[in-house]
Amino acid sequence: MRLTVIGTGYVGTVHAACMADIGHEVLGIDIDAERIASLSAGRAPIHEAGLSELLARTVASGRLRFSTSLAAGALFATTHFVCVGTPQRSDSDAADLRFVDAVIDGLAPHLRHGSLVVGKSTVPVGTAERLARRLAGAATGAEVAWNPEFLREGSAVQDTMHPERLVVGVTSERADAVLREVYEPMLRAGVPYVSTDPATAELVKVAANSFLATKISFINAMSEVCEAAGADATVLARAIGADSRIGPLFLEPGLGFGGSCFPKDIRAFAARAEELGAGAAVVFLHEVDRINTRQRLRTVETSRRLLGGSVMARRIGVLGAAFKPGSDDVRDSPALAVAMALQEQGAFVRVHDPEALDNARAACPELAYALDIPKACEDADLVLHLTSWPEYRRIDPVALAAVVREPLLLDARTGLDEPSWRAAGWTVHALGRPMRRTPELASGGAS
Repeated sequence: MRLTVIGTGYVGTVHAACMADIGHEVLGIDIDAERIASLSAGRAPIHEAGLSELLARTVASGRLRFSTSLAAGALFATTHFVCVGTPQRSDSDAADLRFVDAVIDGLAPHLRHGSLVVGKSTVPVGTAERLARRLAGAATGAEVAWNPEFLREGSAVQDTMHPERLVVGVTSERADAVLREVYEPMLRAGVPYVSTDPATAELVKVAANSFLATKISFINAMSEVCEAAGADATVLARAIGADSRIGPLFLEPGLGFGGSCFPKDIRAFAARAEELGAGAAVVFLHEVDRINTRQRLRTVETSRRLLGGSVMARRIGVLGAAFKPGSDDVRDSPALAVAMALQEQGAFVRVHDPEALDNARAACPELAYALDIPKACEDADLVLHLTSWPEYRRIDPVALAAVVREPLLLDARTGLDEPSWRAAGWTVHALGRPMRRTPELASGGAS
């Protein structure tokens, strides 16, 4: 098939490359001419496992090309995937749909008869219906369908090529048949296919993200109770996660969620529910959001407490800038939020990250950065583990103790091997765990 993918950000680039790799001819479209030139040369704009190789291969094959022209896209294909961003509005919690609307308005005059416009962007329920009305006046016979993405940054290529399910929201058998043809290799492999109405498809995405965000905030709320009670949230999480009704995924106590999806999606969902008169049904999402934000404040407060009540003029080494491992995305990064808050309180903060330093520098130029872990922690009074990269689990705590001023660690991701760090002479605190000190430092070390 011939397809266009409009918007070459995180979702669009991955979708375009994967669709080309399974055999379709794909034209990626974006208004950013510099990005289009880079993609046309086979260079990935983001760090994502397997994407660079996939992009280079599909561009070289000729099945994947790029353009800045919506008119060229309408001439190229009759099936168009819309993958533009839907950020939070600056004046409310609602989603900003101007980029989606701009694509529809720009595409409509050029669409061929019988075209199918397929939304992949995360949108408020009712958007597909509204866009269909908008399109009806300008494009005879064109339809709108919704096909939400369920990608995890760090495994997006795998998630696209081997999805756990495919969800499509359609209003005709013809649209359903087109999407079945698009995803035929996945359907042949036995991937579950859910064909429903557009409103349900839109809700599936935001409901899934809301559930996962709730699970994260739940275990973080329990971690706060555990700290107060002298209990261990990691053991609690393991015990309740063994219950098949609950499951272990997304039950890691720590700094909470960030990125470009969960925070803005749960806010937009709550805002849309309020518009529909169902706001009371999702009022709990406001508390989910507040618990998540409080984890950042807890980390800052715990850092201050570990340093005797003030971080003024203290050196703090920060491990992690990306909002999650496997990505260079720093949008709404909890790690950078904590680093900035500590710097604003007078600390000297130096940040390390394996992949996200360039994006972190652009977002937070006030911070200092280091290309290697020892340099980030040099003469540090406190080391913070804020993004759970596998590189940090491989740190030699004995070697790192030799470069810090004080062997004091706050593991805000509860992902490091605490016994080995304590055996190396570190005082270690992890969110949701009782304070444990080395015997040597119990009476005279950091407090």
